[in-house]
Amino acid sequence: MQLPTDLIQDELTIFEQRFKEAVRSNAPLLDRIMRYVVKRKGKQLRPMFVLLSAKLCGPISDPAYRAASLVEILHTATLVHDDVVDDSMERRGFFSPYALWKAKANVLIGDYLLAKGLLLSLDNHDYQILHILSDAVRKMSEGELLQLEKARSLNLKEDIYYEIIRNKTASLLASACAAGAWSASQDEGITEKMRQFGEKTGMAFQIKDDLFDYASEDVGKPTGNDIKEKKLTLPLIYTLNNTDKETRRKIIYIVKNNNQDKTKVKWVIDQVTAAGGIRYATEKMNAYKKEALDILHSFPESPYRKGLEDMVLFVTDRKY
Repeated sequence: MQLPTDLIQDELTIFEQRFKEAVRSNAPLLDRIMRYVVKRKGKQLRPMFVLLSAKLCGPISDPAYRAASLVEILHTATLVHDDVVDDSMERRGFFSPYALWKAKANVLIGDYLLAKGLLLSLDNHDYQILHILSDAVRKMSEGELLQLEKARSLNLKEDIYYEIIRNKTASLLASACAAGAWSASQDEGITEKMRQFGEKTGMAFQIKDDLFDYASEDVGKPTGNDIKEKKLTLPLIYTLNNTDKETRRKIIYIVKNNNQDKTKVKWVIDQVTAAGGIRYATEKMNAYKKEALDILHSFPESPYRKGLEDMVLFVTDRKY
């Protein structure tokens, strides 16, 4: 499944120019770090969701480009801070900024990006868009902290898992779609509908990410990585809640105490597969995908609706 970049190629070019301008700094060290970060950008899924959502609801305008920039600024800030929290030396196949400039500089970089994002909206009076995205930042922080709290006990119910990923992952994608819709429509009903579409897509996105931990092919992410980091993902949660006490006890012990032992991590992965955890998570991912597409299909047919459909399919069918 290919990303529908052809639908918004010109808009993406303008966005990239605006984004570079938005994060530029007069401080030499900071500007050098920012150029390194921008040069190693990812697929820019979230700005694409902003721009396609805007095109679905009306013409592209300056607020849409600023919303796309703000979303990417906030996303980049969270990645920079995540690398510090996770002690991660690699990001997208390159040295992470944390590996090169260490914790103090990276905390300040993240703070700088958050400030630049706020000013981008405030200086242009994009108050509603700022409100939409600020709510996402709050939810992302709450989701991360809730995950940290629950990881200590490894006692996570499915409803708490959904609350974590709704806040931690889906909220930013939901806000991206809502901000794009608002920039073109200024209609609260349409904006809320697109927020829900983005949230469902974001839920499917995270569950797909969970499934990568149990894939046998090369997906660009080490198999068992989430287990090594003691992260409770949906396939593992399902298995813990649907296996016998002895197997559950052994899985919890390995995740807590032997999570660097490749043989024992593989045993956990095998138990998850045998218990139907992968199948169950796949079914849940597809259910969220269907809900997202059902919301999207309430809009009139157009190339941009088809583009957003392709984005949803990319999220759930991607190989990495």
